[in-house]
Amino acid sequence: MTTPVRPHVELYTDGACSGNPGPGGWAFLLRHPKTGKAVERNGGEPATTNNRMELTAVIEGLGALTRPSLVELYSDSQYVLKGLEEWMAGWKKKGWRTASKSPVKNVDLWKRLDELRAEHEIRFHWVKGHDGHPENERVDQLAVEARDRAALER
Repeated sequence: MTTPVRPHVELYTDGACSGNPGPGGWAFLLRHPKTGKAVERNGGEPATTNNRMELTAVIEGLGALTRPSLVELYSDSQYVLKGLEEWMAGWKKKGWRTASKSPVKNVDLWKRLDELRAEHEIRFHWVKGHDGHPENERVDQLAVEARDRAALER
């Protein structure tokens, strides 16, 4: 029995917030590396935090996939990447509590990410924000646009 080949995609994500909490935006760019075909989406909330927007961008990007995939996830958020790679397993073992026994912040989003992560094989890549990386600059621009729209809703 052979394992089916998963589609290979690149997912670039970013979140933005004015104030913390304040109006925020998220964005993702999902691209098939062989064909170059890409989709971009963004959205925002009038009252949120930067970390919630960073997590939402990844959730929305993974949620846009129609079948299990090999995902190259690119983010400038250490919070998101370390959470997924290092912290989440321990939080789950401790009933979604931190090492200091405090409840995990944004647990609703982390639990949703955990569900999505089970569907896909994800490879993690940190990119330095605001450093000229074209896709990171694009998702930053989209997240800021969504944040600015959300600020008008306040």
